[in-house]
Amino acid sequence: MTRTKKTGMKAAVMGALGLASVALAAVPAFAKGDVSITAPHTAHVGKTITVAAHGDDDSAGYLHQLCLEERTGKQPWHQENCSTPVKGDARVTARGLAAHRGDLQFRAVLYGLTSKHDQHPVVLHACNVVTVHVR
Repeated sequence: MTRTKKTGMKAAVMGALGLASVALAAVPAFAKGDVSITAPHTAHVGKTITVAAHGDDDSAGYLHQLCLEERTGKQPWHQENCSTPVKGDARVTARGLAAHRGDLQFRAVLYGLTSKHDQHPVVLHACNVVTVHVR
């Protein structure tokens, strides 16, 4: 190879690397996180139901608080239990009595807070709704 061919090859490689780095810099960064919930599929009237959830997010600058919410039928969601605000992974468990026949729905919502007393939490993630059939 002659000297000009090596230089041309180096220039092409350097140009490709430069273009790749610009393309990567243009991609927005997304915080990664997840919320999971576990609940029984069925329960009997008068028996205790235990619902547990786990949530995490790598967003910087936020405390995390995980809340379990419940609803029956088309009623609005209401909070059953919330974890204390933490810097890392959040976990929460709720136990309650299955009082009536029908379907109970549960979901877990992970909130971001700027302080322990933040009055305007931001929803970071929510899990899919799980249904417990009470017989």
